[in-house]
Amino acid sequence: MRLVFDRIELADGHRAALDGSPGGEYAIDRFVVGVAPSIAAAHLFDRSGEGHCWSWSIAADAASGQRLRSVAIVLRVVDGRGPLRMFRHGYQSWSPCDVAVFGIDRDPSLADGSLELVRGVHQADQRVVTDRDELRSEWLTVLADDSGSTVLVGFDGGDRHDGTLRLRNGAAGPELWCEAFLGDAVLAAGEERHLHDLVIATGATTENLLAGWANHAGRVGGARVDADYQVGWCSWYHYFHDVTEADLDHNLALADSWPFDVFQLDDGYQSAIGDWLITNDKFPSDVGAIADRIAAAGRIPGIWIAPFLAAPDSRVAIEHPDWLATFADGSPLITMFNPPWGGGMGGFMYGLDTTHPEVIEHLERLSRTLVDVGFDYLKLDFTFSPAYDGLWHDSSQTPAQRVRAGYDAIRRGAGDAFLLGCGSPLSNVVGVIDGNRIGPDVAPSWPIEAKTEPLAGYRGSQPSTRNAWFNTAARSFMHRRLWLNDPDCLMLRNAETELTAEQMRTWALAVGVSGGMALVSDDLALVDAQGRALLDEAITLGRAADDAARSGNVPTSPHLLAAATPSTIASVDQRLRVDADEGSSILD
Repeated sequence: MRLVFDRIELADGHRAALDGSPGGEYAIDRFVVGVAPSIAAAHLFDRSGEGHCWSWSIAADAASGQRLRSVAIVLRVVDGRGPLRMFRHGYQSWSPCDVAVFGIDRDPSLADGSLELVRGVHQADQRVVTDRDELRSEWLTVLADDSGSTVLVGFDGGDRHDGTLRLRNGAAGPELWCEAFLGDAVLAAGEERHLHDLVIATGATTENLLAGWANHAGRVGGARVDADYQVGWCSWYHYFHDVTEADLDHNLALADSWPFDVFQLDDGYQSAIGDWLITNDKFPSDVGAIADRIAAAGRIPGIWIAPFLAAPDSRVAIEHPDWLATFADGSPLITMFNPPWGGGMGGFMYGLDTTHPEVIEHLERLSRTLVDVGFDYLKLDFTFSPAYDGLWHDSSQTPAQRVRAGYDAIRRGAGDAFLLGCGSPLSNVVGVIDGNRIGPDVAPSWPIEAKTEPLAGYRGSQPSTRNAWFNTAARSFMHRRLWLNDPDCLMLRNAETELTAEQMRTWALAVGVSGGMALVSDDLALVDAQGRALLDEAITLGRAADDAARSGNVPTSPHLLAAATPSTIASVDQRLRVDADEGSSILD
């Protein structure tokens, strides 16, 4: 299997240029543009040891001012043997990662009942694909066939635009469309935009190709990878939205003998989504007093916010309606639906316009205030919100730039505080966050809970410990190359859970072998001696794997393309094999 140069084609009236001649196996086949701006491109150079790297740009003509949805380099796949397999990397933290077979598997947007609001959560481009055979991967992909050859193709960044890899049918066979997704950004007359480099690599195992790409993307993005190994407690997976101040104090009082650095209050304390500095009736204290009590117990205070969302009945939405992005008809743009939040419209949430200067000031002020009152650990959730199609104050910004602008504002306000991304479009946040959720929410069950309504096409994104396992293995190579991986919380309680003892152990070992953050999210009164011993074992494994990752020996998922979902995760000293159906495991 090879990706070879054939020709350059453009939509009518567009122009393209290559600086130099295509060389080697990998070269541009053609450019495809969505609308009229003229296009320029340049072949840059081959980075030794990291495959070929294409640098390219787009240039608007003098009479531009038009919206540009996307630009794509198209590579033709030739000499394939047997079924073509594609590693599909998910768009944001919860979006599933898997291996799909071209011509057999389908893009999730094609599922009956697929909802645009849900597609916008899990794809850079929220529209339904037009080719029934099309497979999509976000930011990077690996292709493989029965010859044993593998090719990695990926963008080296994502703060300027998203990158989508689309495997499609072409006139002469399969084609890989390497799409810079600009999301209808308006280009000014004469403007030139430099796009993220496209990296293509082969000649190594899948694990080594992924490692090489992540090392490169981390360097280019200035990844923050030096934070301490994180051990902590989080309120979410026992108390959920119903958490009270008494619940927090109860667990803080029990935590003296536990090895927690961080003690994090999650969703449920706020008066409304968007009003993060105002507590509700379940929390008599203000946020500063809560932070003080956590700090007095010797823990780092942590708090959860969904900074880019606002409930319709929140103060921020009512007092600043001009801060909201809008639909084409001028009504506030809806970017999330979560019934337990209420908010005046049954759980529908508005999206703050992160291209508006006053919103940016608000976000910077919010994070500075939270840090000033004592929270040195901020969990930023549902942060895909600015990526939705809509009308924005600054129409020149791409969805990726809108996400990044919000994160950058929070970083400026937070200073050196630990920022944990969650629900974050992964390519957009390298260099601004310290830790990142890499999978769906865990749950007190191994499969998807019966009470959970699976979303059409996106079942793999639903809360379940099984789904969390898949992404923890598949994205293990990102740890301490792009950020600290957050697999999500361990589940240790012996009551109010559907997890068996074996499933609980499997997940704890997976978190440990991955080297990622180790957070507990149980009522500590329900964790018995066996559960506490399991935590200690996971932390021991985790510290060893994390120490190895600091020296470059990052955990991997061997034979990632051998099956639809991962079965193994390996650190420098340990290998965990998981039966995903049963939730059982073997640690070697």
